[in-house]
Amino acid sequence: MTSELDIFVGNTTLIDEDVYRLWLDGYSVSDAVSLRVRSGILEQTGATAAVLQSDTMDHYRTFHMLERLLHAPPKLLHQLIFQIPPSRQALLIERYYAFDEAFVREVLGKKLSKGTKKDLDDISTKTGITLKSCRRQFDNFKRVFKVVEEMRGSLVDNIQQHFLLSDRLARDYAAIVFFANNRFETGKKKLQYLSLGDFAFCAELMIQNWTLGAVGEAPTDPDSQVDDMDVDLDKEFLQDLKELKMLVADKDLLDLHKSLVCTALRGKLGVFSEMEANFKNLSRGLVNVAAKLTHNKDVRDLFVDLVEKFVEPCRSDHWPLNDVRLFLNQYSASVHSLDGFRHQALWDRYMGTLRGCLLRLYHD
Repeated sequence: MTSELDIFVGNTTLIDEDVYRLWLDGYSVSDAVSLRVRSGILEQTGATAAVLQSDTMDHYRTFHMLERLLHAPPKLLHQLIFQIPPSRQALLIERYYAFDEAFVREVLGKKLSKGTKKDLDDISTKTGITLKSCRRQFDNFKRVFKVVEEMRGSLVDNIQQHFLLSDRLARDYAAIVFFANNRFETGKKKLQYLSLGDFAFCAELMIQNWTLGAVGEAPTDPDSQVDDMDVDLDKEFLQDLKELKMLVADKDLLDLHKSLVCTALRGKLGVFSEMEANFKNLSRGLVNVAAKLTHNKDVRDLFVDLVEKFVEPCRSDHWPLNDVRLFLNQYSASVHSLDGFRHQALWDRYMGTLRGCLLRLYHD
């Protein structure tokens, strides 16, 4: 009597997504095993505790060996040691560079240095995220920052090219890099209601309109010393913003601006009387923010100033979001009717971004 036995031999590296998540979350092997037992995997598979322990350890060893490749994702694609399908490679990379928003909010805008890294113990305790996971996320931010900070061209494109992240994740990392480079204050109590998504939205607007890359004038001399195109704010633009001060320093211009806005919005705003009474204070606040951006400290305090000078006064008068939108649109547009004002392009570059940011920051 003869029997036939089919044998299949392969070398595809098996990736268990649940174990990978536990590894990324910073759990030890024993903790991971306990969590897997609690999930009911032994009953589902009929495996023993010893087999589960061995399986978890085997996956952890694989992840540790893969980690050095994940530090430079293109290497994962071109190596031959681990046979991993492209879709699995993409999953490994995307999840390795994913982050917890609670962690990001603690470090956003801070210098990615050893000093900040020393605070990770406290951040871990505060957020409930394991210290190991905090370290991985912090090191990822620092690694991306170091790779792209000196590069010219689109920050998002550079991150995608060198780290193979999805468009959404690359945009979030661009915001993290941009905030770390410019050291924007995000930790004050009055800013705690804002999410990473709020700050990332504003970062994208500033990158598109307030950086050297926004001007589209890359230096022709490759050896010339120039600020990073998408990372640094355009200092000449910030210096020029002082010219906007005349909008509030010149009483005639200020009165005419108010008259134009009030005429256009009468009967359209539910908070018209509040707007009319507070117009000059709001206008001075918005223009003075622009005039101060030549100083690094004032750049860092941009979001604090926007909340203090505009968001909080409007919120205290109970402005609906739609009234805020109508006001900002008319406030910005009516400047084009001021014959004595000669800085229309500068105004549009400034207020186009500020209007978008304020609407995002305003939660009525």
